[in-house]
Amino acid sequence: MTFVSCQPAPHVIFFTKMADLLTTNQVQNLLQVDRTTIYRMVENGRLPAIRVGKQWRFSRADIERWLQMQSVSPSSPAEITAQYSPAQTTPARQPNTGRDLRDLLPRPCVQLIQDAFADILGVMMVTTDMQGNPATQVSNPCGFYAALMQSPDSLAQCVRSWQDLAASTALSPRFVPSEIVLLCARGLIRVESELKGMVVIGGIAPEIWPPSEAELKLLADTFGVSASYVQANVDAVYRLDRPAQDKALRSVQRVADIFSHIVSDQNALCVRLQAIASLTSL
Repeated sequence: MTFVSCQPAPHVIFFTKMADLLTTNQVQNLLQVDRTTIYRMVENGRLPAIRVGKQWRFSRADIERWLQMQSVSPSSPAEITAQYSPAQTTPARQPNTGRDLRDLLPRPCVQLIQDAFADILGVMMVTTDMQGNPATQVSNPCGFYAALMQSPDSLAQCVRSWQDLAASTALSPRFVPSEIVLLCARGLIRVESELKGMVVIGGIAPEIWPPSEAELKLLADTFGVSASYVQANVDAVYRLDRPAQDKALRSVQRVADIFSHIVSDQNALCVRLQAIASLTSL
């Protein structure tokens, strides 16, 4: 009986292994950093690589494991570049930063956080984009606000107030009168270097409250509701003393910062998932 070896020839093994190796350009596209950064990561032992002639090659399985490790301890492409490239480099591309805030925010999660802070601070709260369009439902609305929001066009009046807040040049939150005469303030949501939206607090009575009958009637006419109904709800507002107002101003930017971190972390995760998807499709 004659036995025939079933082991593949050496050149077959070589070409099979070569097919599993990625070029520097492929890895560069996956990590979204420049070539110099790739070389520095290899030299520092952070990125597994092998030498084939005069060029570096990267195991597909090793790079995939490396990407999965980064998803546990996330670093953005810009952070990777800054860490391994002391010289100037091309800014890393973040594909999600051009999207609308409503698409970037995990709204069920954000709504729960917003509801909790609005209740704790004793204010109304809403999150909008930089055009004043709401990205969440209004949390903890006061009765006076609810009395004015009876017609389908009422929200447009509030959007104008939110647009004015977005256009304000003030960097720190401060109270200003809203369309419904109550005080409001905003904290800014930043993603990378771009302003993407605001967290707005409101429903707070100013020092002189309630407004005159003439002012209440003008409000009722503007919002298309009964003047008597507005008058009946004039005391359903939030009254904050000075320490409570100061706390609300400090807190609104902290809430906005939380939402900024949520959006940035989700954006970084999307980048890694896209990289893994591209890797598996090669």
